[in-house]
Amino acid sequence: MAKSRALSRRKITGGRYRTNRKKKVYDMASEPTLTKLAKLSTKKITIRGGYIKSRLLASDIVNIYDPKNKKYKKAKIITIVENPANQHFVRRNIMTKGTIIETELGKARITSRPGQENTINAVLLQQ
Repeated sequence: MAKSRALSRRKITGGRYRTNRKKKVYDMASEPTLTKLAKLSTKKITIRGGYIKSRLLASDIVNIYDPKNKKYKKAKIITIVENPANQHFVRRNIMTKGTIIETELGKARITSRPGQENTINAVLLQQ
């Protein structure tokens, strides 16, 4: 079934909104890109206007910013510790913005949107 970004046809009470227009193609939404913890894998998709967006399907490397030294380093992701978006994403090894991951350098919080930006950036958490 197609996903839509249009307003619901029903109110929260169950009453019906009267629609003033038909469904439009630009109301269609895409499936979410659930970036997993695995070997690097990307996919290119065509978006509105003929532009190309690169999606990150899986990755095991992260760019970490250390606020103490004010330096960036690349590190390998060991495991996913916590995901505020959905508690079941931890079990499925899915990374989103705000996810806390365990790396070689310590725990870090993801600051980028991996499914949209094709990279994983994180900030090292203080211990």
